[in-house]
Amino acid sequence: MATLIHTLADHSDDVNCCAFSSSCLATCSLDKTIRVYSLSDFSELPYSPLEGHAYAVHCCCFSPSGRLLASCSTDGTTALWDSRDGRRLAVLPQPGASPVRVCRFSPEPACLLAGAADGSLVLWNVQSLKLYRSGKVKGGSLMACAFSPNGNFFVTGSSSGDLTIWDDKMRCLYNEKAHDLGVTCCDISSHPVSDSENGFKYFQMASCGQDNQIKLWLILFADFLGVQLKYKCTLNGHSAPVLACAFSCDGQMIVSGSVDKCVIIYETSTGNTLHTLSQHTRYVTTCAFAPHSPLLATGSMDKTVHIWQLDLKQPCAGDTIKNESKVAVEDWSEDDVSAWLCAQDLSDFVGLFKMNNIDGKELLNLTKESLANELKIESLGLRSKVLQKIEELRMTTISVSVPDEFLCPITRELMNDPVIATDGYSYEREAMENWISNRRSSPMTNLPLHSLMLTPNRTLKMAICRWLETQQK
Repeated sequence: MATLIHTLADHSDDVNCCAFSSSCLATCSLDKTIRVYSLSDFSELPYSPLEGHAYAVHCCCFSPSGRLLASCSTDGTTALWDSRDGRRLAVLPQPGASPVRVCRFSPEPACLLAGAADGSLVLWNVQSLKLYRSGKVKGGSLMACAFSPNGNFFVTGSSSGDLTIWDDKMRCLYNEKAHDLGVTCCDISSHPVSDSENGFKYFQMASCGQDNQIKLWLILFADFLGVQLKYKCTLNGHSAPVLACAFSCDGQMIVSGSVDKCVIIYETSTGNTLHTLSQHTRYVTTCAFAPHSPLLATGSMDKTVHIWQLDLKQPCAGDTIKNESKVAVEDWSEDDVSAWLCAQDLSDFVGLFKMNNIDGKELLNLTKESLANELKIESLGLRSKVLQKIEELRMTTISVSVPDEFLCPITRELMNDPVIATDGYSYEREAMENWISNRRSSPMTNLPLHSLMLTPNRTLKMAICRWLETQQK
């Protein structure tokens, strides 16, 4: 069973990442800050929040010892902090100053890997604070990375959909097209597994992407075969792009978070769903298991981080809330609607909805008029609350991924007011205005902008509006 025990709501904008050490939890956000909490009572540490990045912070992670905290940002840098007192120890600039999307520490002796929007990746020597190795993925932005437990190799995932295996000398060992619409996250289990039949040693890896899927892989090592990435299975619990995935420390569970606002915990060995958690009200962007305690953290664009206590002695398939993503809402029975009402804290309406035979199809067709005239809900406040929950449900039924050209290259969000810069690329107006207020370079190419003029891209805006209309029908 998974129990929500605490909610952190200190960030003023979307939460992008959360990470555990043995004693702390770190979170980072579009609000440019990193916040650090004690695991003993989830109080914020005296030196928190950590400030210094000029733009959104996309990722944060602790070193294996927990003494260092790394963060990376759209400002093109990766920062190193002392997790004991919050001192900023170094600012590591990405070659080309491209927005840095992801960072990860290797096992000891520690190196720090940083990957950016232009596909560049850098290994930093944490002791000397000097660049150790650098490389670049074939195409797209670098969105994900994970080290093997022994530190001998790491895996990267890109927006072009490729998973690439590298050794610690930054040599490309293997490349695989894994997710058609782009990789969003990947993780490697800390427990290597032996194949008794062939005597090979392999690692379990999970990847997720814009195609709504989580894929499980085996990375095989054999002297005469080299490195192989072997597909194991696909987990299809989500109904929208999956933005985050992570293994538990014992490798027995995988957690994922999605645009469908749900968090799903799977059993690794069987792929069965153990828990489905739907308390977040917007996209779930990050999830992480604590290393030495039965805790799970999930972060969202609703600006909150939920802390969950896991009862590892009571695995329960398919709870705690009905897995809405496996059955289309329009196919829900009246009992499914009743379960949904209870999950949304609307249990007082169960009897009324059953009396009016409201199934999934009827639920999606309810309006403020039918709530007032047919269901006789007199309170305007209650009608508004029910209608808001139904509207959120309608949005979760959108299972088609947002076309990449509709996303702002800076924020990776659907554009509302797209403009064309003089580099020929389109951006969300506010994001680009913030960008050029501090620099005169292109976010995509890092080349100088000959002019700061921004031209409305009305054709793109019309295309986005038409796409939204088709998704809401």
